[in-house]
Amino acid sequence: MTGKKIVYFERSGKENTEAIIDIVDGRLEQGDIKSVVVASSRGETGLKFARRLAKVTNLVVVSSHPGRTKPGEWDFDRAILKELEEMGCVVIRQTHVLSGLERSFSGKFSGISHTEVLAESLKSLFGAGMKVAIECTIMAADGGVIPIEKTIAVGGTSARGRGADCAIVALPAHANNFFDFRVLEILAKPYRID
Repeated sequence: MTGKKIVYFERSGKENTEAIIDIVDGRLEQGDIKSVVVASSRGETGLKFARRLAKVTNLVVVSSHPGRTKPGEWDFDRAILKELEEMGCVVIRQTHVLSGLERSFSGKFSGISHTEVLAESLKSLFGAGMKVAIECTIMAADGGVIPIEKTIAVGGTSARGRGADCAIVALPAHANNFFDFRVLEILAKPYRID
């Protein structure tokens, strides 16, 4: 049996970002993980992680797809993109794996898809940050920018503002093998979901 520390934040939100960076950095020191996936819609959170961790890990920043908020436009800050790339970070932008095309069917014809039920279940049971961490890890695996081996994944609760409030160690899987995905460790998450 092994004991592992889990940090529980009193509240969700961006005020936990610096603590999450410390937690991820501490977990990386164990030496058994080579990649970190960070959700960052506009780039600010990814840049905070990169400034601290880009030299010690394969840091992948996962953004939303162009058109998420306005057709044809990507929300990501281009100056931050350039800075991240200069630090050697990979930034991917693609459709969210736990909504994507099925959300357009639900919006047009009403009803709900299996994928949306899964996404809502993850958010209800474990919080939005956990759902985002899982989703972004799958997106990074599908983008071919992380190996299918232990990876740290970081997500946040966007309803409370930008930033990070959840970190896990996961064994990634591709979207077509979703049920092979494993959450191996919970490093931190909000205790109370607002």
